[in-house]
Amino acid sequence: MQTKNGHCRQLGATIESGGVNFSLWARLASGVELLLFVSPDDVSPTVIKLNPKVNRTAYYWHIWVEGIGDGQLYGFRINGPWRPYEGTRFDPQKILLDPYGVLVNFPQNYDRMAAARVGSNMHCCAKSVVVDIHNYDWEGDTMPCHPLSRSVVYELHVGGFTKHPSSALPDNLRGTYAGLIEKIPYLKSLGITAIELLPVFQFDPQDAPAGKSNYWGYSPMSFFAPHHQYSSDQSRTGPISEFRKMVKALHREGLEVILDVVYNHTAEGAESGPLFCFRGTDHEAYYILDPKTRADTNYSGCGNTLNGSHPVTKRMIIDSLRFWREFMHVDGFRFDLASILSRDEDGNPLVNPPTLLAIDTDPVLSNCKMIAEAWDAGGLYQVGSLAGSRWREWNGQFRDDVRSFIKGEEGTTRRFADRMMGSPDIYQYHHSDPEKSINFVTCHDGFTLWDLVSYDGKHNEANGEYNRDGSDNNHSWNHGVEGETDDPTINGLRIRQAKNLLTANLLSIGTPMLLMGDELLRTQHGNNNAYCQDNEISWMQWETGHRGHDMSRFVRELLKYRRYLFSREREDGSMLSLAEMLRRADICWHGVHSYSPDWGEKSHALAFSAISLDVDMAIYIIFNAFWEELSFILPLPPHDIEGCWHRVLDTSLPSPHDIIPMGEALPQIETSYLAKPRSASLFACGNFAGIEHHFR
Repeated sequence: MQTKNGHCRQLGATIESGGVNFSLWARLASGVELLLFVSPDDVSPTVIKLNPKVNRTAYYWHIWVEGIGDGQLYGFRINGPWRPYEGTRFDPQKILLDPYGVLVNFPQNYDRMAAARVGSNMHCCAKSVVVDIHNYDWEGDTMPCHPLSRSVVYELHVGGFTKHPSSALPDNLRGTYAGLIEKIPYLKSLGITAIELLPVFQFDPQDAPAGKSNYWGYSPMSFFAPHHQYSSDQSRTGPISEFRKMVKALHREGLEVILDVVYNHTAEGAESGPLFCFRGTDHEAYYILDPKTRADTNYSGCGNTLNGSHPVTKRMIIDSLRFWREFMHVDGFRFDLASILSRDEDGNPLVNPPTLLAIDTDPVLSNCKMIAEAWDAGGLYQVGSLAGSRWREWNGQFRDDVRSFIKGEEGTTRRFADRMMGSPDIYQYHHSDPEKSINFVTCHDGFTLWDLVSYDGKHNEANGEYNRDGSDNNHSWNHGVEGETDDPTINGLRIRQAKNLLTANLLSIGTPMLLMGDELLRTQHGNNNAYCQDNEISWMQWETGHRGHDMSRFVRELLKYRRYLFSREREDGSMLSLAEMLRRADICWHGVHSYSPDWGEKSHALAFSAISLDVDMAIYIIFNAFWEELSFILPLPPHDIEGCWHRVLDTSLPSPHDIIPMGEALPQIETSYLAKPRSASLFACGNFAGIEHHFR
């Protein structure tokens, strides 16, 4: 097999000049071997030993091989010092993935822990795949680029979304990128604008407790490769093509794709874990090690911590993001445990972390949506203070305060008001950037919406950890019975509370996010940490009873109203931001009496009105979290807006009267309204009361 010196201008495997150029950063390596495999189960690969005199430039090893190309399987073996007390852990017997590999292939007998045991893992190792990433017809694909003021995010799991038999998909499409394509009409009908996919970087499904699988996917093996097991096309390069087809199909229907990305740890785990890529290439460069012991730190809670401040790791992260943007056409990223990227090489928080600021200012990523989970498992909490100005943040305080107020906890009224207004107390501005907050009441990590109103405590026994895992701080309430019940009174109150929570989420200032299946009241039977449950506990259940149909209708209609409320255009046709809309509105707070809110510790009710200064429209919202009905005196409609108040929704009313469909006549309300216990109501006057033309 003819070879040439190659080059290090592009890391990874690059098809060029009738062959493939391989380039690898391995600073401390004393020897590197390239292995070329015929099949996933091949145990006798072609071994090409790189000559450091001609195949090494500074820290880079490189070689060009003739006659191979798209679909070629390969790996590396790297020799170097084994000095754990210094942070180096080279093992020349282990087959290593390419850190820049864009696909990973698995043999039938893949064994994760073989890479942790003494000896070779040749017989059961994962392998990288050469892919011609430039050879794809995007057919004029364009990205929707929805402004945040009009965005509604739907967090879903690619596998769990269609795996259940009730998805009515053929067996070969269930749990795949192709299966998700089949459900695009459903996603569009909900009224969402973007899907946020739980990790689709290739992860290790075996990185889980014995007998379980890694369902969520927070266990990356590669930062460039789409997860192979989510593809219905299991050919060598099928997964990358199918992922692109999914993105293209979503864009065609106006839906954005946001990836939940994990740049805080890898699937190699702690020191006792496997060595299949980064640890065997340069352990102390890719991971944050304890300054004294040189052992892996664990700010991620997953055994190791990626060293985002190291220049090579920083470049890999930026290159990964650019790859997914430029070659896979994704629209944005949600960074899991983003605060880890604020830490230096010893784990100390930095005021100006280079990686976060580099992402924030990167020109290729300038029109991506950037969302941060601004905390980590080591206790670093940076909601409202993450470095960089473009970041939007998962607002965990919104989740907790809205749950607490709707539940009826004391001393929560003022915090609830702040959350509804974009959390100005957290972000330190007065209406300057209300789009900073990603508002949610549920997400994958915790209870589903139905479980939030059905359980007082978590029930994670199925995880095999004696119910010790998962959060105990849920602000949940079972409303009288733990778990499922046939009691119509309890179930009626649960549905009402679920609607109250979603009303607060979808009518708040910020960008709302919904959890997959909450619109159908999906249950995980009280499991609030279903990371290892790749079964019906976690899967979307498409067949729904009366209560699921009721909630789905409510969500669809409420999202139509939200779209109208937050869709304002300038004279030139461009969209107003939420900040501009707030500055052009008069917002007043009320209690049972107009303009007299009760901010006391014992208060459980609050109302507010918003009057647009641009159009003849006003809204008035009541949240009564009290356990008794309260009579609210409505403020007089603004003097320059004709008409009277009309009821849009009241969660205490049975479906279909709980929300009036967009375009139907809205019931007229007199000077007062009797708000039933634990209910939310929305009223409108002016143009808002006659908007049936808006969605025709």
